[in-house]
Amino acid sequence: MLGDMAVLRRLTQAKRSSSERSALAGEAAAEAAEAALRAAPEPAAAPATGKTGTGRTPKAPAGNHTPDRDDPHAAAFFDCDNTILRGAAIFYLGVGLYRHGFLTRRDIARFAWQQAVFRVHGTEDPDHISDARNTALGIVAGKRTADLEAICEEVFEHVVADKIWPGTRALVQMHLDAGQRVWLVTAAPLEVARIIARRLGMTGALGTVAEARDGHYTGRLVGDLLHGPAKAAAVGALARRERLDLDRCAAYSDSANDIPMLSLVGHPYVVNPDGALRRHARAQGWRVRDFRTGRKAARVGLPAAAALGVLAGATAAAVALQRRHRRA
Repeated sequence: MLGDMAVLRRLTQAKRSSSERSALAGEAAAEAAEAALRAAPEPAAAPATGKTGTGRTPKAPAGNHTPDRDDPHAAAFFDCDNTILRGAAIFYLGVGLYRHGFLTRRDIARFAWQQAVFRVHGTEDPDHISDARNTALGIVAGKRTADLEAICEEVFEHVVADKIWPGTRALVQMHLDAGQRVWLVTAAPLEVARIIARRLGMTGALGTVAEARDGHYTGRLVGDLLHGPAKAAAVGALARRERLDLDRCAAYSDSANDIPMLSLVGHPYVVNPDGALRRHARAQGWRVRDFRTGRKAARVGLPAAAALGVLAGATAAAVALQRRHRRA
């Protein structure tokens, strides 16, 4: 995808600091998003209606700022997991692949166990995440990008409509109705992020970019996972490219990991927040929206889950392709 970018090639081949990898991941995501806009100036999907699965059109909660209509310098940025989707996008991908016979029960059990460890201990082992990421990216190396995209399309055909928070969906629609650009920003693989954004009628998506050349994965990421500071870097990079005024933009997230992104914009919103983000929002006077109706949403640890997002997506695709080839 970005193999022709000489600067990115040099940076990915060298050992860089965490901040440099985050900056590179952000630039890669913004470059991919802008390229997608150039390739498809008109939305491929029909305009979003804003309707929920019940057929009713949700309304944005009272107390939100009113977006200025047709402001070319304003946009909205939405996190995905537990902000727009109930749960984690990669979890649905894994379950969908299992239902289609691409993953075993052992694969799903391992994924669930890794989530449980984070929820119990609340800490992550960076070495473990790195090892898992490298292993999974090694498995997917050489596989066709089109194959992963096709698998993601099939899995998310029905998931989005059933798992969207109606309240957050209304906020998305509020910005779309005002003629603003709306972007999904997620640590999930770009292939998954684009599908979800398209289903919701969004302008586009910023997601983790896996390096590819000649339509095949190289087994490396461009920079790092689009997580935490990398999300902020992606939003900042896209704002520069699209000439957005971040003071006139809005951002929405459920996680304290996204405080860097929320702090960039003039209208930060906290949606279904974790405890740390709720405390930070209160201290900063940020608006809080909770659509969980008295129950806590399932938490998935990041960057562990973010790593699993790329990893499980890559590993699941590799497993699926290997099984398909064996059956052929």
